Amino acid sequence: MDYRTVTVDRHPDDDRIVRIRLDRPDRNNVITARTLDELTVAITDADRDGEVGGILLGSTEPPFCSGASLEELNDLSWEEGARWMTAYFETLDLLRDTGKPVVAAAEGTCVAGGNELASACDLIVAGESTRFGQPEVGVGSTAAGGGVQLLPLMVGEKRARDLLLTGRLLEAEEAKAIGLINRVVDDGGAENAAADLLGTILDEKSPQAYRTIKAIMKQWTNFGLVGQEMARDLTARVWDSPEFSERAEAFLAREKQQARRFEGTRPRETDADPADE
Repeated sequence: MDYRTVTVDRHPDDDRIVRIRLDRPDRNNVITARTLDELTVAITDADRDGEVGGILLGSTEPPFCSGASLEELNDLSWEEGARWMTAYFETLDLLRDTGKPVVAAAEGTCVAGGNELASACDLIVAGESTRFGQPEVGVGSTAAGGGVQLLPLMVGEKRARDLLLTGRLLEAEEAKAIGLINRVVDDGGAENAAADLLGTILDEKSPQAYRTIKAIMKQWTNFGLVGQEMARDLTARVWDSPEFSERAEAFLAREKQQARRFEGTRPRETDADPADE
């Protein structure tokens, strides 16, 4: 494939490891439809290649990933948004489904879709100043690409509510403390540490047992994503709305968001029917 948003190569110190790295640091390594296509091909090729033992998912430069491209999402119709979400879910599922070990190496920022992408990997290693979270609520999106569904399983319901409803970002040590990531290293050392971890797994662990454990654990992901199609269609509706457009444009222009009125969900009292008077 003609890769334009990611790079794919073998790790220079261990050719059993394929590095798949986001490579648009000038655009904060945002996820586009093109990125999803390239990740799908790269992960599938690595899964099929008998010479590949493990996958390292990272970025050529920080940040790791700042989430989906708001510019692209803001231009999607409802139908296009639903197809975008379908491709997104399928890409994440490839990471969860491959029987080969997958370790994310995160530096800089790992938020929104980036956090969901890293969370789809088996293990996450991060530089100490890397920030994690799901700040979509601030720009009018939903974090329903897995964050809403799976964060309660990973960190507990109340912590998940804090991250999802306030958009608060975590430093790496706090993310590790609550179980969102696995290991914290010095800044700039995440990729080497992730490669070392993969090497240890490849050298010392049983491939059959690893694959079986990973497959059984995937039931938790499946439980969380039982309403995946509903999340897809609701999110596509949100993206195809004036409120999302307004907030996305303000974010991209670095302008202050305008407060909107929060509405309730209960039916309101209506005027009495004149016939009853």
